Amino acid sequence: MVQVPVHNVAGEVVDQLELNDAVFGVPPNEAVVHQAMVRQLADARQGTASTKTRGLVSGGGRKLFRQKGTGFARRGSRRAPLLRGGGVVFGPHPRNYRQAMPRKMRRLALRCVLSAKVASEEIIVLDQLSLQEPKTKEMARILKDLGVDSSALIVTAQPEPNLYKSARNIQRVTTLPANMLSVVDVLAHRRLMITVAAVKVVEELWTPERKGETPVTA
Repeated sequence: MVQVPVHNVAGEVVDQLELNDAVFGVPPNEAVVHQAMVRQLADARQGTASTKTRGLVSGGGRKLFRQKGTGFARRGSRRAPLLRGGGVVFGPHPRNYRQAMPRKMRRLALRCVLSAKVASEEIIVLDQLSLQEPKTKEMARILKDLGVDSSALIVTAQPEPNLYKSARNIQRVTTLPANMLSVVDVLAHRRLMITVAAVKVVEELWTPERKGETPVTA
């Protein structure tokens, strides 16, 4: 098992934690991670964009002017796509962008990105992280003490309203409970800050053996 240092909110190392290799030590699989990322981004699309074809545009019904003698194009309807206010050719219509992906592959993708954070030493494990009241200044101080000078994803075992309110005004910082982790969220932030309790939740949720799941590494 991989051992990582456990920090307190002052940035001091107070302990060592062993991470489960089945979750945090998985070999990289770029194809699965890419597919999971594309799927999640596609599922987030509303698919409500819509345009009208010439058959749906109101108006028209008669020829604009006589066929010959005007010097203009031979217009048959004001609903033609070339005219202002006319129909749209090959425009978008409401559709469902959702993509199917096997559950094992989705879970493997998340384990791969978590393992990549550990391998690149971009994970910060905290003994605990909670605030008595919403205070952005206090949250900014904690990030500075931990040496976080880029984007960060803060993961806690349970939803922390005070922590969320303290971090939401800090650019490129996001807070999530452990059960809401996703591939896109992990990839979108350089640093992964996670509490010891959240690590236990992640290992409980995504360890293959505990779910009767055959480990997949390729």
